[in-house]
Order: sequence, then C-alpha cells, then structure tokens
Amino acid sequence: MRNLRLQVAYDGAEFFGWQRQDGFRSVQEALEEAAYEVLGEPVTMHGSGRTDTGVHALRQVASFHAHTQLADDRLRHALNANLPPSVVVDRLETCADDFHARFSAVGKRYLYVVATSRFKPVWAERHAAWARQALDFEAMRRAGEAFLGEHDFRGFSSTGSSPSTTVRRVRRLRWIPRRRRLAFVIEADGFLYNMVRAIAGTLLDVGRGRFGPERVAEVLTSGERAAAGPTAPPGGLYLLRVLYAEPAFVGGEPSERGTPGVFQP
Repeated sequence: MRNLRLQVAYDGAEFFGWQRQDGFRSVQEALEEAAYEVLGEPVTMHGSGRTDTGVHALRQVASFHAHTQLADDRLRHALNANLPPSVVVDRLETCADDFHARFSAVGKRYLYVVATSRFKPVWAERHAAWARQALDFEAMRRAGEAFLGEHDFRGFSSTGSSPSTTVRRVRRLRWIPRRRRLAFVIEADGFLYNMVRAIAGTLLDVGRGRFGPERVAEVLTSGERAAAGPTAPPGGLYLLRVLYAEPAFVGGEPSERGTPGVFQP
C-alpha cells in the first residue's frame, strides 16, 4: 500500500466542482474513475479543498492510498490516458504515509482574472470575469491592502460550510495589471467558502466607484456580508498553488527523451 500525491490541473467549466456528487460530473469522480481503470480497485481521492462549479485549478493537490507496483511516472501516464481532456495529472509522486492533501496543507494561493475591454472576449464567459467600465486601479490597490494580515473574514464568505473559525491570515496580495486584463494573486493560510470571489467582487466595486477603499476595513470590522461587493463569477478564479511544510513535487520532469521544453544542442 502506497500513499500517492498528485498535482492536478483542470478546466472547471467542464465540471460541477471538485467534490463527487450524485448526478453531477466532478473532478474527484473523473480521477477516481481513471484510477479504477488503471488499478482495478476503488480509491478515494482526497483533494486539498473543494473548488466550486466553474472554478479552475492549475495546481490542485490530491492524495490517495493504493496497491500498485507501477512506478510513479508510469502511473501518471496511465491515469492521464484514462482522464477526459479537461483534466491532467501534471505530477505524481509516492509520499510519506501520513501525508494528506487537505490536512497537511499550510496555505493556498489563488489567482483571479478580469478581462477589461469594451466588448466581452470570446473566452471571458468560462475563463475570466469581465469589466467593461473604466476601473480605478489605485483605489483597488488601496482597498486590497486592508485584506493583509489576520482578520475575521465572515463578511467576505458565503453560507454553505461551518468552519470552526472565520479568522484567516492573508499573507500576500499581488496585482498583475495588463492592457486588457487585470488580475491579482492572493495567498493565505486558508480560505472560507467563496472568500476569494467575495474579495474580487468587492475590489471590482471599488474600482467602479460604487464605494471607497475604506469599505473593506468596515466590512472586516462589522462582518456584514451585505455591505461588501457581490460574489464575482467563478470563471475568473484559479487555484494556483497549495502550500505544504514539506517539499512536494521538487525538481524537473525528466522523461525518456529529456526534460520537456529544454532543447539539447
């Protein structure tokens, strides 16, 4: 019996979220079905956390126990051969038996992308939010600074889960402004249900001038969800990275023909 961890990327527009649920296609179900085809026995994939319908992942992490003699790289190839095109296992490695994708995580990093153009880009419906109004970037930047540090984020979450505490520590919030796109990367020790989308919706409302940057601090103090901005669309949200205390997926990806992307002279 081996404990295996996977780094998984997927197009969330093709699924009803990560978690398996009857009657709806999920990422967890797709991975478990692929593993069954390869291993001939049922397994349970434990994800680092749930992503909702329409939310994407570039480096989701999952772990599972299985009986197999296949080497890590062979198992990765076999899983990918049985997965739909909208899911790929980028990395796979045998890990310590006590590693758990969710309970071993010490932080996460998310990316939120907004298309900023007069007309909606053809890809914006599924893979970004869209803002056709002019945005006050400096006001959004000032508002974002208020999220840094440890706060009670109940005013920036939705009902649907019952966490033991709504206090979280936001470590970083970095902006990525481009000509027709605006994005931010946010890292915290954990996130509440819809927390990043509520933050994104609030920052966009600040950018549109619907209220000032000081509203963020007010909502953090009051905890009133209605005082914050709306929950931004799921298509703009990407799980960028899951952080662990131990090194995970270290090194390149050598294959029989060399490391992909590196051209030998």
